[in-house]
Amino acid sequence: MQLTETLEALEAAGSEQTRKTYARHGVPEPMYGVSYAVLEQLRKRIKRNAALAEDLWATGNADARVLACKVADPAAIPPGWAAQVDHKTLSAAFAELTAAAPDAIALAEAWIDAPDAHLACLGWQVIAGLAAKTTKPPDEQLAALLPRIEATIHQAPNQVRNAMNVALIAIGVRSDALAETAIAHARRIGKVEVDHGDTACKTPDAEAYIIKTRERARKRSK
Repeated sequence: MQLTETLEALEAAGSEQTRKTYARHGVPEPMYGVSYAVLEQLRKRIKRNAALAEDLWATGNADARVLACKVADPAAIPPGWAAQVDHKTLSAAFAELTAAAPDAIALAEAWIDAPDAHLACLGWQVIAGLAAKTTKPPDEQLAALLPRIEATIHQAPNQVRNAMNVALIAIGVRSDALAETAIAHARRIGKVEVDHGDTACKTPDAEAYIIKTRERARKRSK
């Protein structure tokens, strides 16, 4: 698919209701309001296409940029994209792309130190993705991040707190050994307050979530 054809497909798939939903979640205009299901269908049609991804990103359209993350080459992510990630829907898509990059760990560790909240949030999302879906980084490297989460989560900006809590859960869910350590940190952290705005989103309790997920994993393995 070329850019014009892809944009036409996005526009045709957009809906006013989806635009309203996305707007409540902080997605900015311009956007068509395309469902995740349709974006996934387009990803399967396009497969990987780095040139189209760059063209889609350059439009500035929110749906086009999410699709760009889905079809871009993780080994050749344009260096300017990360600084342009400005809302949590795009952040999630870009984090998933980055987690597949060869230098994902280095990028994530650099971003969590960034003063910019969007970049810091992105860094913790990549850490969560790496913990949940890959065998890298090793458990020891992930465990080393837990004291930092405990020490700074309550002082972090709203969106960063949420991403740190997700990373804490992902690290704890990865293995029984990490679960024990992550739960200890989660107990000391206590309740994490996140303002999700005009949405139905809720902040999961890290300790309860880790325990429940690890129990399910043990039952499946029997």
